[in-house]
Amino acid sequence: MPQDKLLAITTTILVCWVIFIIAWERISPYRKGLAFFREGFWVDLVWYTLIQSYFLKILIFDYLIAPVQHHFNWSAIQFVKDWPIAVQVLFFVVTHDLYIYLFHRFQHSNKTFWRIHEAHHSGKEVDFLSGSRSHAIEIIINQTIEFAPIILLGADPAVIPIKALLDAMFGMFIHANVKVKLGKFKYFLNSPELHLWHHANYQEVFHANFSTKFAVWDHLFGTAYDPGHAPGNKPENWGLGYHYPKDYFLQHAFSLKRFHEPDLLKYPWFKRYYYLRPALLSAFLRIFWKKNSSKPNVQQPEIYNTPLTSHQQKEILQ
Repeated sequence: MPQDKLLAITTTILVCWVIFIIAWERISPYRKGLAFFREGFWVDLVWYTLIQSYFLKILIFDYLIAPVQHHFNWSAIQFVKDWPIAVQVLFFVVTHDLYIYLFHRFQHSNKTFWRIHEAHHSGKEVDFLSGSRSHAIEIIINQTIEFAPIILLGADPAVIPIKALLDAMFGMFIHANVKVKLGKFKYFLNSPELHLWHHANYQEVFHANFSTKFAVWDHLFGTAYDPGHAPGNKPENWGLGYHYPKDYFLQHAFSLKRFHEPDLLKYPWFKRYYYLRPALLSAFLRIFWKKNSSKPNVQQPEIYNTPLTSHQQKEILQ
């Protein structure tokens, strides 16, 4: 099948899956009352899903994998090239999923790598789009290790869009705010039933439920946590137990240097930057509605203003 036709098919399937997941979240929510345009929605959609994904795809494929592919002879180890495409896809899905489990588990046990993973846990209202919130460095590491073997080991070009589709579909599913029970299949396949607990702010799950597609890794290595009930529904029951920036660029800066975001508003230059996009949006809406009698209601970015505890200052903001 021509690559452009395959891309059209996988894109169509993905769009249909997004529509299905959105409807599912509205019909049978895991946590009732979560708004569709929840806190951080536009950051996750615009910055992480669209802008970051676009530029990192170019970086990973054109500037990391391609030079390695072209400067070395990989023919001696291209043992998958004669396999059926379905077998190739299954092989890379399973092996990469095991890698993700091990690396994910490592990130939760290593202070340095936790700093490039905590962004993924920062959302307190988890839904189908939350899986896209991942630090750029984490994406570069994981997707280079994911797609480099597919290319270097001689897999069929069709494997990349097919596997990318499966990754996107499963990523949305396990983060989706949907109430679903897999029965005995939960010991094999991952689902929101297990993974949403991983995004809850409880000590019991900080070192548990690391699987992405196959929950069997958690059960096999003893890291599964399944209490049989949902986490609490208060904001403090989800996400991180400490302040985390709302802005995309500040979220990346926070991984390098700890700071308290509200304290930065005392600087005029930062205040102008922080409210620039809401101001531009407000101006756009005023022009669009041409002096409509009802003034557009544009919310300013939300920030936490509760002071950190001394323990959080010591352990987190050092």
